[in-house]
Amino acid sequence: MGQSIPFGHHIARPPMSARVGAGNRAKVESVPWPIWCMVAGVVCGMIGGPWDISWHMSIGRDTFWTPAHIMIQMTGVLVGIACAYMILTATFGHDAMTQNVSVRIWGFRGPLGAFIAVWGCIAMLTSAPFDNWWHNAYGLDVKIVSPPHTLLSLGSLGIKIGLMALMAGLMSRASDGVRRTLGVLLLFIGAGCVAQMGTILTVSTWPTEMHNAACYLAVAIAIPAVLIAPAWGSQWRWGCTVVAVIYTTILLAFEWILPLFPAEPKLGPVYQHITHLVPLRFPLLLIVPAMVLDLLWRKTGEWGRGQLAVVTGPAFLLSFLAVQWPFANFLMSPAARNRIFGMAYFAYFDPANFLYDPYQFRGVETRGRFWTLLMLALVFSVITARLGLAWGDWMRRMRR
Repeated sequence: MGQSIPFGHHIARPPMSARVGAGNRAKVESVPWPIWCMVAGVVCGMIGGPWDISWHMSIGRDTFWTPAHIMIQMTGVLVGIACAYMILTATFGHDAMTQNVSVRIWGFRGPLGAFIAVWGCIAMLTSAPFDNWWHNAYGLDVKIVSPPHTLLSLGSLGIKIGLMALMAGLMSRASDGVRRTLGVLLLFIGAGCVAQMGTILTVSTWPTEMHNAACYLAVAIAIPAVLIAPAWGSQWRWGCTVVAVIYTTILLAFEWILPLFPAEPKLGPVYQHITHLVPLRFPLLLIVPAMVLDLLWRKTGEWGRGQLAVVTGPAFLLSFLAVQWPFANFLMSPAARNRIFGMAYFAYFDPANFLYDPYQFRGVETRGRFWTLLMLALVFSVITARLGLAWGDWMRRMRR
């Protein structure tokens, strides 16, 4: 019926010359090992990223060779191994069906997602010496967004985009059971994208900023596309909600687990007495807007993509604003200063309670600036919602 392809499964599409009859009944009967290897690599990065930020907040950057840094770079290593295998076996192998589900780039053949992920691996691995040089040249930093960190983040995002494209292509020719497994994995990787973008927005979305329209503008620019795309591409009934639940679970796990490990600062100045790893803040309340989108899409199934984006973007932004704004009031209250909500944690270098009050909203905008930025956020929410829908449609069409 089908022929074996190099990474261990049977596919539905025979060679171009024989794409008729029984060949069309072949299915992907198991998730290929390179996909699992890539997922493992992404999980390493999902663990290493928050761990590294916590390390910086609790201990300081004492050396490049921290366990957290190694976990992050394992993403590039594991994904690189899997992608190299797929590309090299497709390029130099002789399996006709593998050739049929491959694309050619610079003389090499392989799945399109593998090429995208390879670029991400190169960016991630390049960021390591760049980051080391940056610290040697400019000293220690306490910023999440710096040039080497930006390169690292772009590489990590590229890997996730490539992996989701690979899984979407396999879903189009997989048996029912494998399609469900791939769908779960796709939503999981999508949640990793949301968590990554949320981390990049840490400064803009810190609880003290949540009564400024600039906070919601930042969310409108960064979040809708990565929340919508995997849900729309997977075609799951509650796809957005699943992505948001996984995102929330990941961040809560780090918030509640990291403080269980001892740590103390190795650099100065030290403003806070640290005895354990310090986590980042409570996750954004994306579950509510995700549920709103899933319910909305049930009523708009026949709408055009442009019309759908015009409704989806504002629905996301306004529902997020409706829940996050009052929740910010709660986070500033004494009731949130516990291990559940994490508002009593401060980095060792943070002069909270010394030089400023960490439980007051800072830099409240003028009325004119607030409404201008909020209108701009609505515009960007439509643009990024349309981008997410287009990205999801691209994954739905993915065959290679």
